[in-house]
Amino acid sequence: MKTTNTIECVGDCSIPMTLTKYTPAPVPPKAAAANWWRVGLRHCGPYEQATLGYLCVSNLLLLSFHNNLPGAEKYFFLHGTIGVGILALVWAAERWPSKGMHFVRHWYPFAMFIYFFEELHHIVHLIFPGWFDRWLIAFDFALFGAHPTVWLEQFSAPATNDLMASFYLTYYLYTVVLGGVLYAKKEWRYFWTVMTATACAYVMGYLTALVFPIEGPYHTLRTLQQGPLAGGPVTALMELIQRFGRVHGAAFPSLHVAGAFVALLGARQYARRLFWVFLPLIAAMCVSTVYGRYHYAADVFGGLIVGAVGFWIAEKWEANRNRKVEEA
Repeated sequence: MKTTNTIECVGDCSIPMTLTKYTPAPVPPKAAAANWWRVGLRHCGPYEQATLGYLCVSNLLLLSFHNNLPGAEKYFFLHGTIGVGILALVWAAERWPSKGMHFVRHWYPFAMFIYFFEELHHIVHLIFPGWFDRWLIAFDFALFGAHPTVWLEQFSAPATNDLMASFYLTYYLYTVVLGGVLYAKKEWRYFWTVMTATACAYVMGYLTALVFPIEGPYHTLRTLQQGPLAGGPVTALMELIQRFGRVHGAAFPSLHVAGAFVALLGARQYARRLFWVFLPLIAAMCVSTVYGRYHYAADVFGGLIVGAVGFWIAEKWEANRNRKVEEA
């Protein structure tokens, strides 16, 4: 297609000159569909970039240490499938915008969080065959003069156990509630900052678990513990969840603490009233992770650190992306 514009020369030249501007022809639908992965990659935000980055790194580790993990090729191809699925979803959301696609595009990260965490149960010994708990046990004992999970047993009672289990279960609500508030207010930048921060914190946790596998006090200090933490219905619910979803390994850093701390920092920045609701609950949840024998105190400290670093990275990343979009 051609469009013709006429301008006049300056000086002695008065002869009109013709400038020809070529407008590219529309891309045929078949060609556009063939380039779907490029479109998807171009429209990936920091959350997708962090997730795809983890998939690439973990697949490199699977290739390098496949002899240590039976069925390593299964996880390799599964990661590749997930990566393709993410690009396809981003492409579809751009090609067929709708309320439904908008909702799926914003909320699918939760499925990724759950899957990657549960997967660690199977790949935690990809690099090292053993556990490194002795270092964290020594750290806790040097800091407190006792094993915190064992020392806390003196407060054990059915009502206390139920209360602590309740605090632990609140973990599943923080990111969902904060995300729901930001989504309802259409604060898309803040919403994605929280998702990206959670992903960054979790990715640091996933990779740490692969190079520093920790199984946790539930397994290592069992001989020092008096017995199960008996309680009421909440404790029973917690035991049911653990029976089907417990991850053996990946205790350090505590990703429950990391995710909750990201939500706390996000609430402080973007939903201040929610911050004051979260603060005491998350503090109690941190105690419950040790009380319930899921984590060492060192795991909690590690979770706070990666949560804070993840949020800092995400804020910078999202701000830089939005600045580029505004300048474009």
